[in-house]
Amino acid sequence: MAELGPCEAWPIYWTCDVSAYSPELTGYAVSAATRVLWALSGRRFGQCEATLRPCADDCGDWTSIPLWDWRAGYSMPPWDFYRTPYCAGGCSSGCSCRHIPTVRLPDSVSRVVEVRLDGAPMVTGSYRLDGAALMRTDGEPWPRCNNLALDDSQPGTWSVTAVFGEDVPDSGRLAMGELACEILKAGSGVDCRLPPGVTQLVRQGVTIQYPDMGQLLKDGRTGLYLVDLFLASENPDGLRRRARVYDVDRMLRRRL
Repeated sequence: MAELGPCEAWPIYWTCDVSAYSPELTGYAVSAATRVLWALSGRRFGQCEATLRPCADDCGDWTSIPLWDWRAGYSMPPWDFYRTPYCAGGCSSGCSCRHIPTVRLPDSVSRVVEVRLDGAPMVTGSYRLDGAALMRTDGEPWPRCNNLALDDSQPGTWSVTAVFGEDVPDSGRLAMGELACEILKAGSGVDCRLPPGVTQLVRQGVTIQYPDMGQLLKDGRTGLYLVDLFLASENPDGLRRRARVYDVDRMLRRRL
């Protein structure tokens, strides 16, 4: 999944009075602070809504495979469970002995907004989200075919609209307020607390030591207290992004 940036501005708790600044400059400051904190926190926070067009994996025909009863020592007729391919949804092992139609969504899914079958929204309660597994609870299987040439409002299609990503914590919203305030001041020509390019200033016998801005950014810090407190708690190792595991054999999902 391509990462083009945060989908929307992060929520913000302002730590300064912004009434004297123009809405345009305030918007720029919020946008810039969002982008900076999103990148420095490992591209972890922020939520995006996306519509997926799932396709079923082909499991083959299981109707010809009998079950072997090891207790009786003879084969039994195939169960109805085996008459339905289960890769696109089902559970053949584990704690459940019953076939439950399941679609695996990306692990970053937060909540499901809507599921559409043949262009019509499914009734709430006919499916359930268990972690990243979308379980169908109305007794019917998920469709095995999805006509991707048609919009999901047409028959023969189905789609899952969900919110993905992790919500911004309160510490991130305060960090947004502090950073956006300093960007506002810098953008309007007012003195701000963003570390300057100099590292040391001597005036009237007094030496002022400034942090090295280049080293701060290299370490994933900004020199602002609330911002660095947020980054130190949520991304202490300065990771650029969350770890991922790729399965080259897994079927890709069409995303709108």
